[in-house]
Amino acid sequence: MIRIGMLTSGGDCQSLNATMRGVAKALYRMMDDVEIIGFEDGYKGLIHADYRVMKPEDFSGILTKGGTILGTSRQPFKLMRVPDENGLDKVEAMKHTYRKLKLECLVVLGGNGSQKTANLLWEEGLNVVSLPKTIDNDLWGTDITFGFQSAVDVASNAIDCIHTTAASHGRVFIVEVMGHKVGWLTLYAGIAGGADIILLPEIPYDLNVVIDALKTRSKNGKKFSILAVAEGAISKEDALLTKKELKEKKKNGPAYPSVAYEIGAQITEKTGQEVRVTVPGHMQRGGQPCAYDRVLSTRLGAEAALLIKNKEYGYMAAVKNNEVVKTPLAEVAGKLKTVDPASSIIREAKMTGISFGDE
Repeated sequence: MIRIGMLTSGGDCQSLNATMRGVAKALYRMMDDVEIIGFEDGYKGLIHADYRVMKPEDFSGILTKGGTILGTSRQPFKLMRVPDENGLDKVEAMKHTYRKLKLECLVVLGGNGSQKTANLLWEEGLNVVSLPKTIDNDLWGTDITFGFQSAVDVASNAIDCIHTTAASHGRVFIVEVMGHKVGWLTLYAGIAGGADIILLPEIPYDLNVVIDALKTRSKNGKKFSILAVAEGAISKEDALLTKKELKEKKKNGPAYPSVAYEIGAQITEKTGQEVRVTVPGHMQRGGQPCAYDRVLSTRLGAEAALLIKNKEYGYMAAVKNNEVVKTPLAEVAGKLKTVDPASSIIREAKMTGISFGDE
């Protein structure tokens, strides 16, 4: 009997179940005597030995199901070495659970923090294989993550819906898209949804440039404008401040629910135009996975199973040039894949008239 542990960690997304299914179906087919142990609520289940023995039927009918059948939780990497309120050493507890259950390998489906913990466990001597999950598409070592395209579809649909009401009322609409540190989701959804202005964390904006873009549209007979704004969008002035200075500025300045509301208020103040803000929020992580993600998840899951069969541990199944490959966990952990302001996709978007608020 070969026992494989599996957990889903961090924020959920639409294609976690599809990816687990890909791993399980390939394992059951390639290995004669395999048992999958599912840990409840991510690393929390591994820490507290909260698990269940999975059956092949558990992985049936979940290809199109969003969320995660195992549940998930956030266990911040920076606190992994810090004992909990009961003095529990979380890393030692995870190692103990792994060895007590006599696991051959632990399969981790997660984003940046989860990958760092996966690499930590690998360095601590456990056999680990991981899979790239995040709607932000910000994992180093892979061209794309599962969950990203499904989230793009949701966010771009929100922008599509805003188009009709914006056109009807002749207003400026801001759609705030998820993404605190990186703007891949906002960039793709903004382009797909036909946004006129896209503001990303990687490209600090000049409010005057944004307003000039809105005025130019008005002069050209356009009665409405749509801005796709990332949660982490930042002005050029604020980008020059230290974290402490920025925190102090926000503390002493006007209180806004988010950056989209701040930008909306500033546009109204300077132009007199009516601005409305829409925040799709966690809708972007929910619902069924799109067809692209179902294919991607199946491919990545099968590759992870092959790594286990071949006893190739310490890797993340990844995508490069549309081929599924393996990337060392040590190269993935702690690195963010950000949007390059000088990249071709930014240049091409600007060629079509999209403003990024920087020039």
